[in-house]
Amino acid sequence: MIVEKQLTELNVGHYVTKIAKQDGNFSLNAPAHIKSNKVINDLKNKKVISVFIDESKTITNPTPTKNTNKKTKKRAAIKAEIKEAKAIFKESKKIQKELFAQALSGMTVDLTPVIAVTNKSVDAIFNNPDSLACMVNIREKDEYLLEHSVAVAVYITIFAHHLKMDKEVVQHLSVGAFLHDIGKIRIPDEVLNKPGKLTDEEFSIMKTHANHSIEIIKKTPGINKISLEVAALHHEKLNGEGYPFQLKEKDISKYGRMIAICDIFDALTANRVYKDGFPHNKAFSILRKLAKSNHLDSTLVDKFIQCIGVFPIGSLVQLESNKLAIVERRNNNQPIKPNVRSFYNVKMAQYLETQDIDLTDTDDFIVKSVRAEEFDLDMNTIIEMLLMDG
Repeated sequence: MIVEKQLTELNVGHYVTKIAKQDGNFSLNAPAHIKSNKVINDLKNKKVISVFIDESKTITNPTPTKNTNKKTKKRAAIKAEIKEAKAIFKESKKIQKELFAQALSGMTVDLTPVIAVTNKSVDAIFNNPDSLACMVNIREKDEYLLEHSVAVAVYITIFAHHLKMDKEVVQHLSVGAFLHDIGKIRIPDEVLNKPGKLTDEEFSIMKTHANHSIEIIKKTPGINKISLEVAALHHEKLNGEGYPFQLKEKDISKYGRMIAICDIFDALTANRVYKDGFPHNKAFSILRKLAKSNHLDSTLVDKFIQCIGVFPIGSLVQLESNKLAIVERRNNNQPIKPNVRSFYNVKMAQYLETQDIDLTDTDDFIVKSVRAEEFDLDMNTIIEMLLMDG
């Protein structure tokens, strides 16, 4: 029998079929059992007054199933990873800011905190390659200079781990990537932050940041030659048209080829004050075009795309059901069917109660990769929401 229940009468185990009365505009995804008191509290917060329930489907004294326990543990693990990623990202930005200040004042760069924070990233990624992937999507438009080098360090660590490189080498690569753009602090603001296309003269000035980075890094006590190498080569191209040395293919090491890919990929996908980044699939397409024109190593580009994934962890996708979801776990057997967590309805333009979806277990599917800005949403808000249970 279908009966109306005030929220004060609603209990765990009741089967809700639809909203009866409310002061808001919330709608259910589908009829479902009330699984926790938190769900009832969420309905209250959404200004729901009463609901219709099907009494014949009420579960008396509901107990968690094994699957529910597994999902709870998985959710807890994901939340812990996101919190760790945010903490590392915040610390990395703080250190990056201090490095720029040191370089601008002519002080010798202190490598100790750089090694410490990059080692944290390396350890996290070696424990779980996907653990920090969401970090590079939690960005501030007006902090590109700080965040770009942090993101490139994460990307090259994930990439090097995928290529099964020795951990000690990966640590040196990460440090080099973290420092690779430090010379930009010596570029005039009107050139560095110009929103439009640079003139030939301005581009010549901009290119000197690579020389400045090399000079600063060379003077850094304790720097490893791999770290210097990877920073020095990040703008070289296989066809010899890169800078600052115009090296040809045979003279560009594997490390230099790797950071060039990571550097360009982050530049393509990152949001800036004057430009939104590209979705990941568009950025992958541009990388492949650059490989065909002999700017980048085509074999390594393909391996990088395989490493990051068709739908990268932490990226947003639109489902056929008109829901937006964040990719939380990749599926190596079926790359186009990762595990996602839905949170928003595109047609209704409103947030939904979040839901874990294994796309191998449903008729729903990914229509396309999207960016939060396309729907006037903020990625930080989305991440914060996903850290909650509701």
